[in-house]
Amino acid sequence: MSHVELRPEELLGPLNEVERKNAPPKLYLAGNLAVFSAGPRVSIVGSREASAQGKQRAARLARALVSRGVTVVSGLAEGIDTVAHVTAMESGGRTIAVLGTPLDRYFPAENRALQERIMREQLAISQFERAGGPKNFPMRNRTMALLCEATVIVEAGEKSGTAHQGWEALRLGRLLFFMESLASLKQEWTEKHIRYGAQVLSDATFEAFLDSIPERASGEQLAL
Repeated sequence: MSHVELRPEELLGPLNEVERKNAPPKLYLAGNLAVFSAGPRVSIVGSREASAQGKQRAARLARALVSRGVTVVSGLAEGIDTVAHVTAMESGGRTIAVLGTPLDRYFPAENRALQERIMREQLAISQFERAGGPKNFPMRNRTMALLCEATVIVEAGEKSGTAHQGWEALRLGRLLFFMESLASLKQEWTEKHIRYGAQVLSDATFEAFLDSIPERASGEQLAL
């Protein structure tokens, strides 16, 4: 399988001190690298065991982002991630999968066809050259936060990797949003994120949310 190996700053441009400290040494990419710099990138993430309502909200958000030229980024997990990727492509938009495995491994196995399609038509990114274990996935969430201008958490529990990505986004100075349906549950972990700067995304604030997403300078556009 053809892939490109790059340093994070070759994709994102110059990194600040916090970004450098939290960035992986290398990234491995398969697909069309031009997808990365085609527009702002927003991560849609959430529970693997997503509710029907959560999946509907993720799909609606993905369609809205695609309609504004935003690239939808997610982690190729079951549930919310899968809905985000599939909806973005079905809507004629761009998507990036940030993997917790090397590019030649597939997790979950049920998403192999989806991963292969993304590697053909869109873009897949991994920081892992060799297979690892469960610790890979929190590391993946940190990298996903680094690669995106904003993260939106649709629904999740306190112990999920999604909550970890929320903290990483805040640490890196990225925008973090909770869907209103999740924030309204007033859970301790979401309330703590909000105290540290997370925002609530609702119909009333959606236009302001889109306006808040910066377009960062990216590295040279390449195609595999």
